[in-house]
Amino acid sequence: MSEKKSYGAAQIKVLEGLEGVRKRPAMYIGGTSKDGLHHLVFEVVDNSIDECLAGFCTIIEIIINKDGSMTVKDNGRGIPVDKHPVYKKPALEIALTKLHAGGKFEKTAYEISGGLHGVGVSVVNALSKKLIAKVKRDGKVYQQEYKIGKPIYAMKIIGKCKKEEHGTEITFYPDTDIFSTIEFDFNFLKKRFQEIAFLNPNVKIVLKDLKNGKQEMLHYAGGLIEFVQHINKSKQVLHKPIYFRKQVDSCVVEVAIQYTDSYNENIFGFVNTINTTEGGTHISGFKTALTRAVNDYAKKKGILKSGSLSGDDVREGITAIVSLKLKEPQFEGQTKTKLGNSEVKGYVDSMVSVALSEFLEENPSVSNKIAQKASASSKAREAAKKARDLVRRKSVVGFSGLPGKLADCSSKKMEKTELYIVEGDSAGGSAKMARNKEFQAILPLKGKILNVEKSNPTRALSSEEIINLITAMGTGVKENFNLQKLRYSKIIIMTDADVDGQHITTLLLTFFFRYVPELIENGNMYIAVSPLYRVRKGKDTYVYSDDELKKLLAKLGGKADVQRFKGLGEMNAQQLWDTTMNPKTRILKKVNIEDAVLADETFSMLMGDVVGPRRKFIETNANIAEVDI
Repeated sequence: MSEKKSYGAAQIKVLEGLEGVRKRPAMYIGGTSKDGLHHLVFEVVDNSIDECLAGFCTIIEIIINKDGSMTVKDNGRGIPVDKHPVYKKPALEIALTKLHAGGKFEKTAYEISGGLHGVGVSVVNALSKKLIAKVKRDGKVYQQEYKIGKPIYAMKIIGKCKKEEHGTEITFYPDTDIFSTIEFDFNFLKKRFQEIAFLNPNVKIVLKDLKNGKQEMLHYAGGLIEFVQHINKSKQVLHKPIYFRKQVDSCVVEVAIQYTDSYNENIFGFVNTINTTEGGTHISGFKTALTRAVNDYAKKKGILKSGSLSGDDVREGITAIVSLKLKEPQFEGQTKTKLGNSEVKGYVDSMVSVALSEFLEENPSVSNKIAQKASASSKAREAAKKARDLVRRKSVVGFSGLPGKLADCSSKKMEKTELYIVEGDSAGGSAKMARNKEFQAILPLKGKILNVEKSNPTRALSSEEIINLITAMGTGVKENFNLQKLRYSKIIIMTDADVDGQHITTLLLTFFFRYVPELIENGNMYIAVSPLYRVRKGKDTYVYSDDELKKLLAKLGGKADVQRFKGLGEMNAQQLWDTTMNPKTRILKKVNIEDAVLADETFSMLMGDVVGPRRKFIETNANIAEVDI
């Protein structure tokens, strides 16, 4: 092993202790609910991935154990076990008990790393009631155990292994005093590790759930090409994926691009396998280069007679993965959702410009499809602009400038107000009578709104129901979106608790995800949960599921008076207020985007034209579906 690649105690640098992690866990892992719990796993796995990036690890095992603990095993070099030159303790103990202690601060150990903050495994230790670390190095197996971040005993040798065996195994038990849930979700973990496997074609990730007998091997030799194909499996694609890899100094850029016949743009950025959900300089550089390359080609071939294609025109229907490997990424915050390195924009712009221009020249059949689609998008965008102008013009007509069917609230304090979107005039009438007029507004819609997944922006923005919805919210859509103009703090979808109601909810969510995703990201979107049954025995009890009904009837015993609500319109105003609209008693589901890649894939599959994946989804989930008769 070269001197540059050496990884021992001297490469472990310590910046500070663990004080404050348990007091303010949200600062380090984002929260103490499901997301924060799973962030612990990601922090440990990030260390294994860093070993992959360094060229030493090929297999990672992630195991949900029967006792509720989590184990992460890899065949990397193993955390160093020799004594630290300054702290005179084994490097393993330093890495697990000191905040900002790790090999990432000493550039000779890792050239490229995702876990640059160095807080990962020590924070996991601090937030675990118990953690066991095992290391295989130099023919020996070392172990140390910790309780709430403190060693129970000194590191010891517990056995021997083959000289060529090496790696780290971390088993941790999340602290129930910190987390609201300690149940690990197999599917939630799978989504993240699937991304990692796509981005690292040389690694095999084995995910096991010993509690429920599940196991998945995640390995994609095709890398980014397979990743793009996976995202687009429910869409009509225009060509095979375009792929290139370029390097300038130590900065490596990998890009995969594939256009579909959809109207949506999907660009996903990763830096050292970290999903930069808020983008950053690498995405800015990619977009600039893409716009320039397609414009140059379209003008040169006479596809574009005058003017220029906008970035939106060029990106319509694109699915792209931009994966960056960088020595010293500067992320915004510990959650690492945005890249800040200013020099990266130029690197990516330059590399993508050269590679994409070469591809477009050498592949005219694909290039013409891309340029023609962008040109058609430009014309449609002009028509859509006229439709948006029409929305604005309509909004200034009349006394309030708001849709005629909107029953607005009296309060003008946005932070207190709510907009209920309800289906049909019957439900709208009940909701108007039930509401608190001071802060609750009601907008009834005529039946099912347009499926925007299958409609171009011009048609979507010409739909009366969608115009009414946009005007009521006040924000505008797409490039005209302005969060400051939002008129309500909560936008609540309230539909019947039947199949039709669920379909309308899905259509509305498709609209919000495709046209105003910022409202979901900002936490303004909710779904009202209306009751399925009213049970009367002495007093009224409202029930929200069949399981809940069975339990209640068993508890009450004897004959029950059970009313099944087929729709919101069947409830009188008092019942609707008590069950679904009263902030003190209602149940609201907050809508969030856990995984943009999965959300895009799901909406395309459920609402798009390709039947195969939808049929498979229905067959897979039929056994857990509730049938409404």
